[in-house]
Amino acid sequence: MTETLDIKLTKTSQSRLAQTDFDNLPFGRTFSDHMLVADYIDGEWKNFEIVPYGPIAMSPAISALHYGQAFFEGIKAYKHADGTVTIFRPDKNAIRFNKSAERLCMPTLPEDIFVQSIAAVVDIDRDWIPTKENHALYIRPFMFATDPYLGVTPSATYKFVVLLGPVGPYFSKTLRVKIETYYTRAAEGGMGYAKAAGNYGSSMLPARKAAEEGFDQLIWTDAKDHAYIEEMGAANAMFLLDGKLITAEAGNTILDGVTRDTVIALAKEWGITVEERKVSVAEIIEGAKNGKLTDAFGAGTAATIAPVGSISYNGEEYFLSDPETREFSKRVFNTLDAIKYGTTPDTHGWNYVV
Repeated sequence: MTETLDIKLTKTSQSRLAQTDFDNLPFGRTFSDHMLVADYIDGEWKNFEIVPYGPIAMSPAISALHYGQAFFEGIKAYKHADGTVTIFRPDKNAIRFNKSAERLCMPTLPEDIFVQSIAAVVDIDRDWIPTKENHALYIRPFMFATDPYLGVTPSATYKFVVLLGPVGPYFSKTLRVKIETYYTRAAEGGMGYAKAAGNYGSSMLPARKAAEEGFDQLIWTDAKDHAYIEEMGAANAMFLLDGKLITAEAGNTILDGVTRDTVIALAKEWGITVEERKVSVAEIIEGAKNGKLTDAFGAGTAATIAPVGSISYNGEEYFLSDPETREFSKRVFNTLDAIKYGTTPDTHGWNYVV
């Protein structure tokens, strides 16, 4: 039987809820009233607290700032029409959270404690969950090293924090993407499969360069030859090619996305052939040329299902069909929304009820 986590609660004296414009929610800029914090000290997790959202005191010498021992997760909570609050597949995020921790030589967090921690703070701030279409409460659990020591060695102490914030759509338009052929997101033997903060820091310069050229996202390719597609900047890349759902196999360099896993599960149920394998740039470009590439989209917690309108490669831009005419990604998007918002039965047990 799962042990109930003891969490100390200090509620805010003045909520910011009434001052929040829920009709204007740029992603990641609005935060709820509370956050959860916990410490890893002397080899164990302790001091679980829900406190008012605010600054965290820390030494400027903490190893997270100097050596990059920091990572995060992204999850969403939804409010159903009857008021029920659910979190979508937090158990999967708990597993990936610990994979990231192990890769960064950081302590793992028991999966049940991870889920209970998230549920507890969501429950306190359930009034912050938007009720508008395509809106949700974004959940950002993260961990960072806290030893004030300038030695290149794993920290002995860590802090676990959970932030919440109401969000609208991450992408509000069809994406114009570019296949990256110079910069690299991840290499074999690296930490591409972890949600390490450093992975995202290294992606910012090439992403900015792409944005200056008018692109919305990059499609990363393998570090060795830039011949195989890996993932998009903010999501896993998925394609419907010749009637088959094609996506790069999650592994050493590619994030094992929760939305990706969900899309694959639905596709298999619907009788669509799924191939998780190396996806060559050449076959995707050829499919765009000959019309066999009938759908392309990013799949991620923040991005949800983000349709790709065009793919650029070596200076040539290839335009795909109107996303409104695409049966597969529209069906996936609508099905996921129906499950998350409780308008259709959750036959998979994906919704965790708070």
